[in-house]
Amino acid sequence: MGLGNPGEKYQGTRHNIGEATVRAYAAEKAAHLKRVKSWGEAVKIPGSPVVIAVPSGYMNTAGGPVSALAKYFSVPPTQVIVLHDDLDLDAGVIRLKQGGGHGGHNGLRDIDKALGTQEYVRIRMGIGRPPGRMDPAAYVLKPFATGEKEQVALQIGDGIEAIDTVVSDGLALAQQRFHAPR
Repeated sequence: MGLGNPGEKYQGTRHNIGEATVRAYAAEKAAHLKRVKSWGEAVKIPGSPVVIAVPSGYMNTAGGPVSALAKYFSVPPTQVIVLHDDLDLDAGVIRLKQGGGHGGHNGLRDIDKALGTQEYVRIRMGIGRPPGRMDPAAYVLKPFATGEKEQVALQIGDGIEAIDTVVSDGLALAQQRFHAPR
């Protein structure tokens, strides 16, 4: 599940890096996301057990659509993978974990509540802290700067690899791979 906000206004923003990664994953796998009821867009990857999705609605209310999509595709909460932005990681860094707190991320808070558990996998995509005294809420809704585009493309590529690694090799091996110094 790639988290983000809907509409062109939010495309290319830091808050939408999870959604951008899932859309890039679909393109790489030649799969086309299709509307699933009012819950979002999703597709089962041909020849794979993977279902990818972009929940509908805004980030802070992602829980209902994430839960509904997981139930619709018979994916237990512990097998849900959520890709999301993370202010506490440097830009370009990816970290993976299962469970744990929401760290102040309102989208994760809503997903925890809707799934009834925190025991889903998170692919945390670092976007760095806002400069100076900029409000974090304003920072996450800003587009990436032109100078950041190459780094973002590399991070999205890493996100795609992280999804495949978690699915094929499990979380522990994915963590070893993506948490090692590069």
